[in-house]
Amino acid sequence: MSTITNRFAALLVIPTFLTGAALAQDAQPDSQSGGGERLAQERFQPRFPSEDRNRNRFQDRSQDSRNAPGQFDFYVLALSWSPSFCESSRERNGGRSRLQQCTGERPYSFVVHGLWPQHERGFPRDCQIPAPRLPRSIVNTMLDIMPSPRLVFNQWDRHGTCTGLNGQQYFDIVRKARETVRIPAQYQDISAYLAVTPGEVEKAFVEANPGLSPDAIAVTCDHRRLSEVRICMSKDLQFRDCAEVDRRSCRSEKVMMPPVRGG
Repeated sequence: MSTITNRFAALLVIPTFLTGAALAQDAQPDSQSGGGERLAQERFQPRFPSEDRNRNRFQDRSQDSRNAPGQFDFYVLALSWSPSFCESSRERNGGRSRLQQCTGERPYSFVVHGLWPQHERGFPRDCQIPAPRLPRSIVNTMLDIMPSPRLVFNQWDRHGTCTGLNGQQYFDIVRKARETVRIPAQYQDISAYLAVTPGEVEKAFVEANPGLSPDAIAVTCDHRRLSEVRICMSKDLQFRDCAEVDRRSCRSEKVMMPPVRGG
C-alpha cells in the first residue's frame, strides 16, 4: 500500500515541477537587448499568456490586425548607452564579457538599439514568422551604429518586419533616424563615472535637438544606471509626442553613466 501511495505522490509532483520550469523560462531576460527593450516593449504583453496564444506563437502574427506589416502610428528610436550595457553584461558574467561591443577596439557611447514601430497604445512585433532573409551585406553596413550582427538580425526579425519595408529600406531609415538626432556634447565622450538625473539628460537632448519636446523623449534606467534614451518620431522622422512612451521614463532621482571604454 505504501508503494502505491508513493508512486501516486510522485505523479502529482511532475506536473507541478514542469509548470514551475515553464514559468521560470518565461521570466528569463532578453539576452540580446540586456533587458532594456523587454522592459519597454513587453509591458503590453499578458503576464500569463493563454494556452491558445502559446500554441500559436510561431504562426504568422500578421493575421492579427495590430501586427499587419506597415500598420503602425510612429517610430521609437532607442539609443542605448553602451557602457551601461557592457557593465551590466560583466556583472552577469563574473566580471567578464565576450561581447564584441564590450571588448573590441572601438569604444562605444550611444549606439542604436533599434527603431521600433509603435501604435498609440501597444506595439506590433514579429510580424512575419519566419522573417524574410536579411543579407549579410546589409548587416555589415550597420555595424558602425549597431555594434553586433546579432543585434541587427534581431531588430529586423522583431521590428523591421512590422514596417512594411524590405531589409534595405528599413535599415536605411534606421540610419536616417540616427542621423536626425544630435547627441549633447556633454555625453559624447564621458571619461569618468557621471551621476545624472533623468531630467538633466532629457533637457540636454531637448536643447540639442530643435523641435524635440519633453513629451517626445523618455530616459530609461535599470536600478542604478542610465540605460537608454528613447525618442519618438513620425513615419517621416519628425519629432512627435508619445504619451505612452513618455510615461515609462526612469523614476530614479539619480543614475550613473559609466565612462566610455578607454576614456
